[in-house]
Amino acid sequence: MEMLARYLEAGPGTRLPPERKLADEFGLSRSEIRKLLARLENEGHLSREVGRGTFVRSPNSEKSTNRETLQTTTSPREAMEARLVIEPELASLAAINATRKQIETLRALSKQMRTSKTWTAYEQLDGRLHLLIAEAAGNKLLVAVHEIVDEVRRAVVWKWLDTRPVGPPSDYSSFAEHDAIIEAIEKRDRTGAADAMTRHLRTTQMKIFGTQYR
Repeated sequence: MEMLARYLEAGPGTRLPPERKLADEFGLSRSEIRKLLARLENEGHLSREVGRGTFVRSPNSEKSTNRETLQTTTSPREAMEARLVIEPELASLAAINATRKQIETLRALSKQMRTSKTWTAYEQLDGRLHLLIAEAAGNKLLVAVHEIVDEVRRAVVWKWLDTRPVGPPSDYSSFAEHDAIIEAIEKRDRTGAADAMTRHLRTTQMKIFGTQYR
């Protein structure tokens, strides 16, 4: 890999010389070069395209492709099932680890959501609130998992909700449900926070499917 470092450092899309030229440059046989390129391809550093050549890959290209695949192959039911597994536990952990500043920000977001004039504005604030709860849990790995699930959620769940009015009504159920989650977090009530999050997600299930999957 050290031999090809200058090519890899040139950045994604850089085309490598033909195998014969690389073999001459490094004093190796073509079979040895071929094995090296195959290893780098398996590790995700290179992309070998028939008829075009060998190119340096973006380290995030496979990750992006996988996330896009999830967004097109995941059903709304699967997305909600994932949320019900992950988010109650995040709320529970947030009840232990959330800082005073994070709780104050959650309160401010909840209040701001009540003044949303459009569903788009509400959705953005809703995403920020749920992400902040995940961050308040204090576990970076779980935050990363939450972000993946949330990307899929926005792609496959939101469009199923009934958003016929211009924006959420003043008595929209999520307002009180969010307040209940935040209150439990503020009280350091792990069970209460998890239960409040579960009730909130069950309500969303009901709005989408007309019933609750268990």
